[in-house]
Amino acid sequence: MADFDAIYEEQELAEPEDLEEGHVQMVPDPIVIRGAGNMTVFGLSNRFNVQFPAGLVSRVAPEEFKATILRINAVLKKTLPVNVKWLFCGCVCCCCTLGCSLWPVICLSKRTQHTMNKLLEWENSHLYHKLGLHWRLSKQQCDSNSMMEYVLLIEFIPKTPIYRPD
Repeated sequence: MADFDAIYEEQELAEPEDLEEGHVQMVPDPIVIRGAGNMTVFGLSNRFNVQFPAGLVSRVAPEEFKATILRINAVLKKTLPVNVKWLFCGCVCCCCTLGCSLWPVICLSKRTQHTMNKLLEWENSHLYHKLGLHWRLSKQQCDSNSMMEYVLLIEFIPKTPIYRPD
């Protein structure tokens, strides 16, 4: 028979020494912004949509998002027409040069990607890392076919727990 009037001492549970071991943080899936242009050169569209995604509500101001996309689109507007002209010239001369005339287009495409990565790096360091976001250019497979395209990924940076000893 149980003794209901008895008082028992509560045993304290030892706290784990490594707090990160027992904690699991849920991070939302990255937001994908696909190209919305009518021209694509080596998977890079000539512009991205400025429509504010629902996943960024209360994380970043729509004006900041739009300004970033407009800066990205400005880079694409400046570089991709040159790439298209070189692509056209390269295709015309392809038979005569055994494909070597396409090398300038490939180099210009790499240069455009590098410029975009530098712009996104600057945007991340000046604004988005402070808000817990990270933008990057990523190559993904298209939904409709097996072609690859470059998209903007907005990833959420997990917040690390702060340990404050009592």
